[in-house]
Amino acid sequence: MSQRVLLEMDIQGLKEVVKGYGYPAYRGKQIWDWLYKGTFEITDMKNLPWQLQERLAMDFVTGIPSIIKKRVSKFDDTIKYLLKYHDGSIVECVRLVYRFGTTVCVSSQVGCRMGCTFCASAKGGLVRSLSSGELLAQVLTVQRDTGKRVSNVVIMGSGEPLDNFDNAVGFIRMLGHKEGLNIGQRHITLSTCGLVPEIIRLADEGLQITLSVSLHAADDATRARLMPVAKKYKIEEVLEGCRYYAQRTGRRVTFEYALVEGRNDRPEDAQRLASLLKGMLCNVNLIPVNPVEGSGYRQPDRSRVREFKDMLTQRGIAVTVRREMGRDIAGACGQLKAGYIKEGNIGN
Repeated sequence: MSQRVLLEMDIQGLKEVVKGYGYPAYRGKQIWDWLYKGTFEITDMKNLPWQLQERLAMDFVTGIPSIIKKRVSKFDDTIKYLLKYHDGSIVECVRLVYRFGTTVCVSSQVGCRMGCTFCASAKGGLVRSLSSGELLAQVLTVQRDTGKRVSNVVIMGSGEPLDNFDNAVGFIRMLGHKEGLNIGQRHITLSTCGLVPEIIRLADEGLQITLSVSLHAADDATRARLMPVAKKYKIEEVLEGCRYYAQRTGRRVTFEYALVEGRNDRPEDAQRLASLLKGMLCNVNLIPVNPVEGSGYRQPDRSRVREFKDMLTQRGIAVTVRREMGRDIAGACGQLKAGYIKEGNIGN
């Protein structure tokens, strides 16, 4: 029988476990406190009786991955982690430092089946989805490794969070636990490539997170060349789902737009995008595309990026240009893992 994961359980669940072993319920709260303080080995939970430690170790793993590779940027203190779970699955996550605090970008799946052509994490397809506890474990791992409190979380690493809907929502609710990390929902961003039924379902969950939607083109033909999901959901369907999300939550939707030289960075693309988004509660985040081996995609030069931004601004669209971070450490999704496998290491 496979071992269960401690981080999947809430305080009451842990109390029930220890009561089942014949111990008082308060021992369950002690386990919870150890995990959230960054003690990840059951045998290091020193105020637990050794007999309880042994029983827990037989039946449970904590769910914390090991750090198998770590790169620190020389330019901006970004840290890229390659993590391995107890079943051998490998994911990436990233620590980023901003003026407003420390952000962790987590992966929601091992691999991805969305197939976006500019994304390194799509190359191997989907291996499996991560559980809520495994998502939480990425944040706890980074927090312990750096010694800095994590104040913001973005679910924007490898995988499609809305393809792992229940676990992603469960993770968001875990982050806000008052006796855990206590990260408010307005400090959480979920990024999707545009799964329309799930966007609508997310709107009805009563959450106050930021929804970030990968648009990346202003017409269906161009978007379908960049993102296979666009063959299933047209841009207008995606926008309609986003309007519903904004209406239900009162939250502004962010549209991610990866600028690719010669593909979607022309003045007419900016004009079309502004027309599509006119009147929506939204903003646009322009992202000069990260170079990914084999994609053939290149970043536009800075003047083209500035021109594209100015055209949107002049048409009343709120727009930012994402500050590039971690490029010297393979900061884009999937790049560090791809390099690790390419070096001859085995991993999912």
